[in-house]
Amino acid sequence: MSAPTSLPVDDFEKQLYFHDKENPKDVEIIDEDDDNNFGVLENERDIATHVITIHDDPTLNPWTVRAFIIGIGLSAFGGVLAEIYYFKPQTVLVSTLFLAIISYVLGIAMETLIPARGFLRYLNPHPFNKKENAFIVIMSSAAGNAALGTEVLAVQRLFYNITPNPGASIFLLFSSQLLGYGIAGLFRSVLLYPSKMLYPVVIPLISMFDALFKDASGTQKKLRLFWIAFSCIFIWELFPEWIFPLLTGFSIFCIANQKSPDFTRVFGGSNGNEGLGLLSICFDWQYISAGVNPMAIPLRAQFSYLIGYLICIVVFVGVYYGNIWESKSFPFLSQELFYANGTVYDQLLILNDKFEVDKTLLEQQGLPFYAGTWVVQLLSTNLAIGATFCHLLIWNRDDMRKAWSWVSPSEIKRIYQNFSWRFWKDDGMRNELVKDSTLDPHYKEMLKYPDAPNSWYIVTLAVSITMALVIIYKTDSTLPWWGFLISIILATVSILFFGTLYAMTGLSFIIQPFIQMIGGFIHPGKPMANMYFVLFGYNSVSQAQLLMRDLKIAQYTKLPPRAAFTAQIIGTLLGGVLNFVLMNTIVDNQRDILLSVQGTNVWSGQQPQQYNSQAIAWGALRRLFAIGKRYQFVAWAYLIGFFVPVPFWILHRLWPKLRADYLYTPIVCYYIGWLCVGINSSIFSYFCIAYLSQWWLRTRYPGWFVKYNYILAAALDGGTQVMIFILSFAVFGASGGSHLFPQW
Repeated sequence: MSAPTSLPVDDFEKQLYFHDKENPKDVEIIDEDDDNNFGVLENERDIATHVITIHDDPTLNPWTVRAFIIGIGLSAFGGVLAEIYYFKPQTVLVSTLFLAIISYVLGIAMETLIPARGFLRYLNPHPFNKKENAFIVIMSSAAGNAALGTEVLAVQRLFYNITPNPGASIFLLFSSQLLGYGIAGLFRSVLLYPSKMLYPVVIPLISMFDALFKDASGTQKKLRLFWIAFSCIFIWELFPEWIFPLLTGFSIFCIANQKSPDFTRVFGGSNGNEGLGLLSICFDWQYISAGVNPMAIPLRAQFSYLIGYLICIVVFVGVYYGNIWESKSFPFLSQELFYANGTVYDQLLILNDKFEVDKTLLEQQGLPFYAGTWVVQLLSTNLAIGATFCHLLIWNRDDMRKAWSWVSPSEIKRIYQNFSWRFWKDDGMRNELVKDSTLDPHYKEMLKYPDAPNSWYIVTLAVSITMALVIIYKTDSTLPWWGFLISIILATVSILFFGTLYAMTGLSFIIQPFIQMIGGFIHPGKPMANMYFVLFGYNSVSQAQLLMRDLKIAQYTKLPPRAAFTAQIIGTLLGGVLNFVLMNTIVDNQRDILLSVQGTNVWSGQQPQQYNSQAIAWGALRRLFAIGKRYQFVAWAYLIGFFVPVPFWILHRLWPKLRADYLYTPIVCYYIGWLCVGINSSIFSYFCIAYLSQWWLRTRYPGWFVKYNYILAAALDGGTQVMIFILSFAVFGASGGSHLFPQW
């Protein structure tokens, strides 16, 4: 592993953590096996080059029958399971790390059990390698999500008695799933290639790959740590998840005063919508990690997250006890709509027989209320959206300019000169990058392989748009062509800005309410049009982030670009077909249950019901957010948020030593409303582990951090996810019957 002779600690972290050291010692890197010979990792490039191996073995072949068999098999498994669980009362997500572990076990099994001679040599041509594993993970990950398009189709069948043509439905899924991928692919030079686009959430996975497939003494130590930690957390999760659920959240304050609702609101949080979980301790890694491993997210992002979290507690308490927006009339934490007397608002009473909002009925029922904390969540999300645009334009303006450089006359001329109708050929436009010393070393290793050129993504985008324009009329979507084009413009801008923030920090924003609000304003009283607007405007953003994340896995593992593209297309198309088949089967056989409020312990229609009610709410209730109305500041927050980063930028320009640039202002804004839903008892434990890892270990024991931090993170997530998956089927009712642990 190559390394600079010294890696000085970031000046801001010196001020925070090294008050007694004017000039902390630089540490020379001499021997990888000596934990004392590593410098402190201070930026994204250091992490990408010191934690993950840069070396590439071009002889490793991912194009094997074995990789396709396991990849297609796990894609079918993930696609079917994701769609089944969309209609379950309990959700099970098929995570990337889980797929990586299962595919590794299957790959090694095929390598061990299948003879490498005769006809069977095609199933076992050589030892199972890292690129095969990455190929399988990328394919199955692309398939292992329930397509949002099936949600729209299910709602049409359940609530509007509309059953679109099967062919049109499948092409709707194809277009909606690949649309964001086509857009994001054209932004690869910004969202994928640079070192600063770290994608922290995949670092533990890549660290695990390096340990599993690299034969060296240091790697053997990593592998031993991985399996020990994996086994320990695997066994431990039995206790908080099944045997002793109290370990999910333990609050000494709630125990001291069990009868005070005020204590519960502030310090409680082990149950959904119970409280803010202040100083509660959680011993369940499932909730501590919760898809965002605290040991993987960089300290700078964690610092902004912490500030937002602390402000959130103050704001929520102030809004509720100050009775702002009549908050005391409603639950402290809730996502429901309410009448003024505090009872739940019946949205069906404002719809006519065509399931469109009737103004007369709306006047009779009156406009509903939100819980005050939910209003804060809406407001803070909008603040964060506005702040994201401004923050990136101020601090990352060169990246934003580069993203649109293709529209400059010189670039258009160059594209024209290099244009070939043979769009499947490498356009050769990367050749001049080989000698660029500032290029990300992982990407530089990828230049030896033929590229999946921009033309492939242009064709993907063009086909998706064409299909979508036809399908929105064939499926009775009520979404006009111009509304579809607006959703595409929103998706394109959002993919660039929110994709950049996700790539740098590992923290993603749920912008669905933002897209729904815009859809409600431009398509008033048309809930179905709103659903399709969200499908193309929001699903494209989330799908782009997932697929770009997987392309980063390919870059880190040196999987050739064309193999990654092939894996993603196969996984996405296969997953869409399986999603559609399962959705139709479940709706046909469980229609009455899916329409019922309660459902059963096996099937539930809560998610399509919620999606439909949200479309109705945003289409009907836009008057709530109009100027002069009850929640007008929710809409104004977009504009206010745009100015939030400006004072910090000015402060940094005037007094750079204050390091005002260290803050991600969009993250601060977004997490002001973070505690509005779910189990919050894990947040305090999350930050304790985050700062133990990303500050104490990283700055005090940099060698240990470089070698073991991310492999330990992978082990904790992997062991937890495998146990949760087993428990879901064995005792939690995923297979039809639940078996709770005897009370004691």
